[in-house]
Amino acid sequence: MSFYLIPFIFVGLVILFSSFFTVKQQTAAVIERFGKFLSIRQSGLQLKIPIIDKVAGRLSLKIQQLDVIIETKTLDDVFVRLKVSVQYRVLSEKVYDAFYKLDYPHDQITSYVFDVVRAEVPKMKLDDVFVKKDDIALAVKAELNDAMLDYGFDIIKTLVTDIDPDPQVKEAMNRINAADREKTAAQYEGDAARILIVEKAKAEAESKRLQGQGIADQRREIARGLEESVLVLNKVGINSQEASALIVVTQHYDTLQSIGQHTNSNLILMPNSPQTGSNMLNEMLTSFTASNQIGEAMKEAKLNKNKE
Repeated sequence: MSFYLIPFIFVGLVILFSSFFTVKQQTAAVIERFGKFLSIRQSGLQLKIPIIDKVAGRLSLKIQQLDVIIETKTLDDVFVRLKVSVQYRVLSEKVYDAFYKLDYPHDQITSYVFDVVRAEVPKMKLDDVFVKKDDIALAVKAELNDAMLDYGFDIIKTLVTDIDPDPQVKEAMNRINAADREKTAAQYEGDAARILIVEKAKAEAESKRLQGQGIADQRREIARGLEESVLVLNKVGINSQEASALIVVTQHYDTLQSIGQHTNSNLILMPNSPQTGSNMLNEMLTSFTASNQIGEAMKEAKLNKNKE
């Protein structure tokens, strides 16, 4: 007798265990009875009537992400591919709408993203697409929120995560950027070279000024020394002309001595006789005397002309 009860006991246990089911955290289960919506069960251990009730489906309440790739054209006729990431979730209080009103929510979201992006990007130039990508994302989010909220979906955030122009356009943009940087580098190099030239010229001018000042100071001291030498010689009975001749001869021999101290010198002093200094002095005195006489004659002629 007990042998015939075993199948009934087994069936009873199967029916009993099938009455229980579990729902994971952040998940909602939709229960139907004879094909008609019955209830929504949240996470935990749940009970249903075997055979009569069934789990029609489960929806995740977690935030999900859908990546949409769109190819469109900009205002300056450049084809560009954009990757728009849509982060969304099913509202726990609208699980019924999310489950029964849409068969393919991903396709619905993708259609809205295509519609918005292809309406916004053709109004912008390529450079503006990079700058205003956040504006594109906000426009997509606003459109999706208005459309998907009635279906139980909440759009958390939309992001334009990638902008990929045509490879030839990218290469051209890189060349423009490189040329602009080379132009800037050339300008900086030119400015540096100009500054270097100006500073070098200033340094040379300052060097010449200081050199001239040194020569002037040297000649001034030489003149002062000659004056003192003549005064000293006058005190011992030597007149100015003899003193000048003596100084010239002394300087002549000092020059010869200076040349002789440098064994590798190629300087040759010509003529080299002792009378050279005296002759030079006599010629200078003669020219000074003649010049003074000419000057006096010119003054006398001018005075006579004024009297007439």
